[in-house]
Amino acid sequence: MVDVDTIVRALAPAVADAGLDLYDVEVTGSGRARVLRVLVDREGGVDLDAIADATRAISVLLDAPPLDAAINGPYALEVSSPGLERPLRTPAHYAAATGETVSVKVRDVDGGARRLRGVLASAGDTGAELTVDDGTTERFEYADVTQARTVFEWGVPRGARSKSKQTNSSREPVRR
Repeated sequence: MVDVDTIVRALAPAVADAGLDLYDVEVTGSGRARVLRVLVDREGGVDLDAIADATRAISVLLDAPPLDAAINGPYALEVSSPGLERPLRTPAHYAAATGETVSVKVRDVDGGARRLRGVLASAGDTGAELTVDDGTTERFEYADVTQARTVFEWGVPRGARSKSKQTNSSREPVRR
């Protein structure tokens, strides 16, 4: 079992020294197909040079104690941006996504799962509220979430996702 918390604690200062924020760390797969995915970000986004700098700094740490023992066996390192459709795993992720459209898969009481999609209205320490398309509010606990991410909507400026949709009826047609 890989101790992700130890990896996060060790990588965060090096990523910060590179002028980036450590967004998330996850380990997927098993055996030779295991992947250590490190997501980095900064205000305004990241470019390839920033990713390369972060990769070099992270690689050095992973090859030295104590991290060399934290991930025993082979793995591939992926360092990237969280992207436009960001995974939501921590309360801080949810708080940063307040006002954005999100998709959340939650476990029901009966053991089934359901998918919620709407604008994230609020996020607390243990759960969040989502305003779904019909205007109702759904509350969910993070402990019940099996998967969550932001949803990128073409043509909608970031931060304007929670505003009501306007019709084009009062505007002049675009002439080309």
